Amino acid sequence: MPRSYASNRWIAVAVFVLSTALSFLDRQVLAALAPALKLEFHLGNQGYGWVVAAFSLAYALAALPMGLLVDRLGLNRGASVAVGLWSAAGVATGFVGGLGSLVACRAALGAAEAGGIPASGKAFASYLEPRERAMGTAVNQLGITLGMMGAPLLAGTLAVRWGWRAAFVATGLLGFLWIPLWLATARRIPPRAASGGAPAGVRDLVRDRRLWGLAIANVLLMTVYSLWMNWTTVYLVTARGLSQTQANQRLAWIPPVFASLGALFGGWLSMHWAKAGVEVQAARVRASLVSALFLLATAAVPWMPNAGWATALISLSFFWTVAMSANLYAMPLDMFGAARAGFAVSTLTFAYGLMQTFVSPLIGGLIDRYGFEPVCLGVAGLPLAAVGVLQLTRGRR
Repeated sequence: MPRSYASNRWIAVAVFVLSTALSFLDRQVLAALAPALKLEFHLGNQGYGWVVAAFSLAYALAALPMGLLVDRLGLNRGASVAVGLWSAAGVATGFVGGLGSLVACRAALGAAEAGGIPASGKAFASYLEPRERAMGTAVNQLGITLGMMGAPLLAGTLAVRWGWRAAFVATGLLGFLWIPLWLATARRIPPRAASGGAPAGVRDLVRDRRLWGLAIANVLLMTVYSLWMNWTTVYLVTARGLSQTQANQRLAWIPPVFASLGALFGGWLSMHWAKAGVEVQAARVRASLVSALFLLATAAVPWMPNAGWATALISLSFFWTVAMSANLYAMPLDMFGAARAGFAVSTLTFAYGLMQTFVSPLIGGLIDRYGFEPVCLGVAGLPLAAVGVLQLTRGRR
């Protein structure tokens, strides 16, 4: 591989990661402004959980069709369609007139964003070498973190000055600027030449136990991810007594920073073991086991003495969750290749969306009745169960 292309392909990856940042910026504006929206639409925590569930159900139902669409249209057209649709849904949220239209816009956003992670997976499989792919998903977490950090900071500032509607409109418009940027980048830096034989058929993938093992493991792991992605601001406000502005500006942006560091560490760890001679899939599972053991500490978050210490432990939990996720989302790229990367990764996003559809209202109901203690205790051991599923299914077709 020419040295100039080896460096340029990471530029292409970086531009694509920017789409992930915009996706999660649009997605997380709701979480950042949840206290204000709960007040305006007269929602309790369980009601807010149902709004999250509307996004998640649409995300789950659209995941497999969007993955197939990305594979069929190709990376450039598929990604452009997805980004354009979710940006339009984000802008439309700023004009909702009631709870029903809010739910409809969140569902539209979820359906469109279901194409984002499969497109990213296809980009990494197309531009990166196999041992680099976990690092690619790790770099993608930087985009997720930028979006998650930007939501409380940018949306919080806009909401204070111009109201919560302006935050949705402004963040949604940014996606329309990304599309021409990516198309120009892709013309200058084409993907690597495809290698290997004909790709497996979709029917063969659906029958493959390894794919469904990954999906089940993703459900178990991403329950922890969903908790901190959707409920961190709510936790700091309801359990620690901060105002929405205090929570967003002082603390809520910190855990996503550690999530990015965790992604980079998880990607580096499996790549380090692979370079040392460990088979790539075994290296990913080993990194996942290390992460799952540290994630048992999630149970202790509600017992921290103050909001600062609680945020520190949330940050640690987010770190190890995403360290494991970076490896989990690289596995289908290893198994099924670039040609089927969109569909293979969409199976994981389908599982994640379906999980969040049911888990979000459950979490909200538990919080309303019992607080965060049983929630944190309940999710702490799930990543370890996910490692068990990976061990049982990763070597079996």
